[in-house]
Amino acid sequence: MMASSIPAGFRALPLSAVQLSLAAVLKCGQSFRWTCYPLSSSPGTESCPTHEYRLCLRDRVVCLRQSSDYLFYRSVFPGEHLSAAQEGVRDEDTLTWLKDYFQLDVDLVKLYNQWSDRDQVFNKVKSRFSGIRMLRQDPWENLVSFICSSNNNIPRITKMVHALCKKYSPPLISLPPPEFSESDSQGPAAYHAFPPPSLLAAPEVKSTLRSLGFGYRADYIQRTAKMLVDTHGSSMSNSESREDCEEWLSGLRDMSTEDAREELLKFVGVGRKVADCVLLMSLDKKEVIPVDTHVHQIAIKHYGLRTVGGSKGKGVMTPRIYDEVATKLADIWGEYAGWAHSVLFTADLKAFSSFGIEPSTPATSMMDVGTSALASSSSKRKHDEIRSEVEMQRKVMLMGAAVVAVAAAAAAVIVAVHSDEDDSSDLSSVEDASSPSSHARVKRRRSSD
Repeated sequence: MMASSIPAGFRALPLSAVQLSLAAVLKCGQSFRWTCYPLSSSPGTESCPTHEYRLCLRDRVVCLRQSSDYLFYRSVFPGEHLSAAQEGVRDEDTLTWLKDYFQLDVDLVKLYNQWSDRDQVFNKVKSRFSGIRMLRQDPWENLVSFICSSNNNIPRITKMVHALCKKYSPPLISLPPPEFSESDSQGPAAYHAFPPPSLLAAPEVKSTLRSLGFGYRADYIQRTAKMLVDTHGSSMSNSESREDCEEWLSGLRDMSTEDAREELLKFVGVGRKVADCVLLMSLDKKEVIPVDTHVHQIAIKHYGLRTVGGSKGKGVMTPRIYDEVATKLADIWGEYAGWAHSVLFTADLKAFSSFGIEPSTPATSMMDVGTSALASSSSKRKHDEIRSEVEMQRKVMLMGAAVVAVAAAAAAVIVAVHSDEDDSSDLSSVEDASSPSSHARVKRRRSSD
């Protein structure tokens, strides 16, 4: 029997790479905390994952890999060993998070086709830059990340965000690289969640962040955290271990775009562009287009927007120019204009100058043709194996959920019988026996290139 095509410990979600490209979405300046590890590959494994991506949430580390037709995922928790049924429940919870984070309910191929019909510029880049969708991030992390983005670039923002997490959030877990070996110089890495507002609100945070290289942004972050905590509270009143002020930020999703933007602009270090990045990347305002010099230059070069004083998009971004660019592009792309803008923005980044371009190869020989045919046959077999294993995993997860449900029902019956038998005894004994156990909890910017 051939070895399983699903990576060990992972589950598989059928998902075409044209619906989600991890290599583009996680590196194009939306989120800055994903770590990427290259994976070794062998001849004939074109459809196998080439990288593993990891992100630390507050209670787990999510690990992702991708082939042309599947998204592979697993979550790693600190602490005790779990039963198969418990692991099934947690994997289902991770899948729910993934679907929300990547907004997989949105048909990206349909949107690409709509944008291509309306815009010949988009039509020219859609094939090379397929699979770029907006993340639905945690609003607090998204807000701080884009306060850091002021006059900055993607690598430096990434470094700053990781330094902040390492300083103010204890390590949740340490994991070795996905292909760890004794000769590997890269040892286990500690994973830190993003710290809540209360941990960044103290006055001394300013000097600490300055020492970490945040510059003037240190003051903005501390003062914004303090405003949130002072106004909306820092107690945790829900099962997701989020502070009240974080819940308030998430509640901006229910406001109109104008009202939510007005609230964000009250924070220190938040101007129109940062506010619009947060609106688009974590607050569900899909029509919003954050405008910076990159976007302004794209509008001038491709969409006929006139220049001001010969600046060619490199001058001061005035409110009038900002509105002009945003309105022009929104009229072209429609309801999901912010999503379309992200594709054009990514295509304009220098870091993506060779993205999606196949390396040139020598002329194909008859031997190469035979090898290619064998590889294609192998790829089809792998695809069929994955489909079979995905179906098996789905059945196992359903069985695990059923086991948990049956166990819960049995426990309820036992408690009820016990209560009937001890009806005349002290109620405190029944209350102690049925006390609930504790439960564990299970998103844009546009930075300069």
